[in-house]
Amino acid sequence: MEFASLGCRIQPRQSANSKGRSMANYAELMAQAQALMAQAEEARKSELASTIADIKAKMRQFGITVADLGGASGGKKPAKSKSTAAAKYRGPQGELWAGGPGRKPEWVRAVLASGKSIEDFRI
Repeated sequence: MEFASLGCRIQPRQSANSKGRSMANYAELMAQAQALMAQAEEARKSELASTIADIKAKMRQFGITVADLGGASGGKKPAKSKSTAAAKYRGPQGELWAGGPGRKPEWVRAVLASGKSIEDFRI
């Protein structure tokens, strides 16, 4: 967002060695920047309600749904699909694991931590 569009301008002062003016220090410039950002946020908030109303009106006019926009319909994200690879290992409680890359299941980590070989559990 341009600060000029908010009707504000930051004009750093020149150094004391240049034309008798002192230069704004970092703290002053940061304070000005923060004030402008606060002003920009207020402008955004004041324009937000009318913008949302305009978008909703256009959606009604053209029969557009949230799904048409590629957004979520308020539900949870679909869960990752389980691996379709055939199981190569069966755990002590009947758990199955294909042995692929990635994080090992808890039962595999427990087996390895106990000093056993995962090959003892190969199907």
